[in-house]
Amino acid sequence: MSTIFTLLTGWIYFSLRMIQKLPGAKLVNDRIELIRDNTQQRLNRLKEQVLRGGIILLTSGIVIWLAVFMYIAFYYTYIPQLTHTRPVHLQFRTCNDSDSSICSFPTAHIQLTKRQHILMVGQRYKIYLNFEMPESEANKKLGMFMVCLELNDKTGVLVANSCRPVMLHYRSWLLHIIKTVVYSPVLLFGTAEEKQFINVEMFSDFEDDQNRPVTDLYVEIQTKKIELYSVTMHIHAHFTGLRYLMFHWPVLSAVVGTVLNLMILVFVLLLSWYHLFYTSAGTYARNIINRASLEDNTDDNKVDKNKDAVSKFEVGELKKVENIDHK
Repeated sequence: MSTIFTLLTGWIYFSLRMIQKLPGAKLVNDRIELIRDNTQQRLNRLKEQVLRGGIILLTSGIVIWLAVFMYIAFYYTYIPQLTHTRPVHLQFRTCNDSDSSICSFPTAHIQLTKRQHILMVGQRYKIYLNFEMPESEANKKLGMFMVCLELNDKTGVLVANSCRPVMLHYRSWLLHIIKTVVYSPVLLFGTAEEKQFINVEMFSDFEDDQNRPVTDLYVEIQTKKIELYSVTMHIHAHFTGLRYLMFHWPVLSAVVGTVLNLMILVFVLLLSWYHLFYTSAGTYARNIINRASLEDNTDDNKVDKNKDAVSKFEVGELKKVENIDHK
């Protein structure tokens, strides 16, 4: 039984080998090989196109995000904080324990920062003192008084000082009566008060010194009869030129800045591409790649020649078999 099975298996194998060696079968095999080669080439081209597209998309995304990041970093480095606000806590000496009258000028010390810098070097600032004063009889009789501001560095050396005159806005008794009658409902409920806000510009064009940055401010009100609710200091950055455009037109500036960054990055990429493929180093790299491609083509030609030789050998063997069958 095993002998019959062995003979049957051998006959089937021999028949299949003979069928494969027939001219028609060879044509079908060649056709199948051609279709497979074409399909493989198309798949390779598709893979190459997908790879190139992925590389282009990835590079474009990285370049765009890098351009946006560069603009954001430049904006927060180049544009300083717009306003610095500090409360002014005034101090003074009274004449004696039984009398509440002031015997010294009200003064205050304001510490801007414990660090080396808080104001940007090269940026111009306006410094204001905002006084909240009641419309009391004492303030009305006070008239004009002087307010002085000193700017010192960390070691206590005077950097700049300024003094400005201040007084309440004048209102006649008739205007005062009319305003009181008109605003009497809100005045009775405490929504409004009889007070004035006096905004005094102490420095209109102050620029911090890099060697002696301002860290401390000293305020002195040169009168003893003043009555105050509160005093606040404001340091406001006065933007000009490019800073003015970037701060007041942020969207337009962001678009223009990002486009400029993109142009710079694309120029750098093109320059790198040129250096890689059109210089001596790039030529050397291309020669290596071309040499490897030629070696691959040579190997493919050898394989094709071997296939042709095998095919010719198989055809010769097939003819010998046919001659034997005819005999």
